[in-house]
Amino acid sequence: MTRPVKPIRTDADLDAALREINRLWGSKPDTADGDRLEVLAILVERYEKDHFPIDAPTAIDAIAFRLEQMGLDQSALEPIIGPSGHVREVMAGKRQLTLEMIRRLHDELDISADVLIQPSRPDDATETFA
Repeated sequence: MTRPVKPIRTDADLDAALREINRLWGSKPDTADGDRLEVLAILVERYEKDHFPIDAPTAIDAIAFRLEQMGLDQSALEPIIGPSGHVREVMAGKRQLTLEMIRRLHDELDISADVLIQPSRPDDATETFA
């Protein structure tokens, strides 16, 4: 007999849910086991989101990651950002992305605009304006 599905409130609950997910892995959708797997996965996702949040990447991290994914180096950014000196300054966090750069990075490299509008450096997030 399977145990009833209940909210995940502790790490022990999480471990039990993950063991059950492992047991149910591969269950067919629209079956009792498939439905149980789906509900447990949703509960685990919510618990992990609440207890182990992952910060969004900085714009620079996202650009570097996308270049790596595409097998490109920073010179590929020159048509998007401008001369190599500007590219180096942006990637070093010494120059902010402009709105036009953000638009081109989004269009050309398919990087989320939401990520690109984040501060380039984590300490910029606390910057105040007079």
